[in-house]
Amino acid sequence: MAATAASPILSFPRDFLWGVSTSAPQIEGAADERGASVWDAFTAVPGNVKDGTTAAVACDHYHRYREDVALVRDLGVDAYRFSVSWPRVLPTGSGRVHPAGLDFYDRLVDELCAAGVRPVPTLFHWDTPLAVQEAGGWRNRDTAERFAQYAAVVAARLGDRVERWITLNEPAEHTLLGHALGRHAPGERLLFDALPVAHHQLLAHGLAVRALRAAGGRDIGIANSHGPTWPASDAEEDTAAADFYDVLLNRLFADPLLLGRYPDGCGEAMPSHDLDADLSVISEPLDWYGINFYQPTKVGAPLNQPSPTEFSGLTLPPELPFTPREIDGYPVTDFGWPVVPEALTELLTAFRDRYGERLPPLVITENGCSYGGLDDQERIAYLDGHLRALHRALEAGVDVRGYFVWSLMDNFEWAEGYRQRFGLVHVDYDTLERTPKASYHWLREALRARRG
Repeated sequence: MAATAASPILSFPRDFLWGVSTSAPQIEGAADERGASVWDAFTAVPGNVKDGTTAAVACDHYHRYREDVALVRDLGVDAYRFSVSWPRVLPTGSGRVHPAGLDFYDRLVDELCAAGVRPVPTLFHWDTPLAVQEAGGWRNRDTAERFAQYAAVVAARLGDRVERWITLNEPAEHTLLGHALGRHAPGERLLFDALPVAHHQLLAHGLAVRALRAAGGRDIGIANSHGPTWPASDAEEDTAAADFYDVLLNRLFADPLLLGRYPDGCGEAMPSHDLDADLSVISEPLDWYGINFYQPTKVGAPLNQPSPTEFSGLTLPPELPFTPREIDGYPVTDFGWPVVPEALTELLTAFRDRYGERLPPLVITENGCSYGGLDDQERIAYLDGHLRALHRALEAGVDVRGYFVWSLMDNFEWAEGYRQRFGLVHVDYDTLERTPKASYHWLREALRARRG
């Protein structure tokens, strides 16, 4: 159950943080015990989820959290990253708090603390309250203000035991998949008219940082998804398309946070009467910067065909000024994503070089893969390879302080439904029985060896 060479975990600094991640809409279930979210509406539409399922029950973590915390404890990681469901705490997004919802997270945090595991809550993992969406959602500037109020409510209850906070998860994906392409909830197909969604999420992040600090929070970050962009060729049209894609998926969401400005040409598209004032909020200093990494992307010029392009399960409209291309020569996961560990080293060193002194310490807040079966040797090889790539970045001088595996358990994988399995723990969706996979045992033994 282990890679043939010595575990790379042994080579990391003694104070390096090890964790696993989940999200509320993917595991909690108990949909009738919270307010409605955009995912409830989205999954109710036939065809939006490939296997026709919903997250109404999911892994039933809401009722089985003690069992799941025990799995985290027995795994031997330092921290557990979970998300707080906005509609479970504030069913309409603002106003009256739902006491039972907030009590659930209170119990979860207590259970983690009793198990010796640090709780790391994410305040937003894509489950916008449906009432907020019906009032304009993330296209509406008021949503950022509502989010800050929600952050203050959660911090007031959990802040005495929670040290590390994450504001948003992957605003790039929520913008692209949820609002530009319509592949995720809320299912909007706005293309480049979705840029206000990006700005308002970033503004919500900055306002939430201020709300958390006002409540005593001292260890605050964000979880942004990033990956290297590779041009399909050296041709000028391919390199230009790759540069555009890189700005859109990487720098649009990192530059405002770390440099206090949008990439050239992007700020003019943002909905603000005082962009400089907004950017001063967005660029509130962070204690650390989270990176979710899965794969690089190869990009070329548009293929100039009238019909949509299929790529990695996405339908891309022909009017986009770029076209992603397949990356050949590497193994792929069950999701069809290429496994390229060295791209993680490339990404981290590029961040160091681009942002320099403006870059806070980094944490890998998600890294993982979809493979089926209990004897998941492919996942072991994937994690082993990426940890070695991460260690090479440390050797190159990149300040990385932690690593979280995605995910603790199999779960509802958004528009894929239950077809993709990212967990260290197998979930039988009929019985909800949890069974640790070979990768769980591999990681547990590696962490035990590290601690002697």
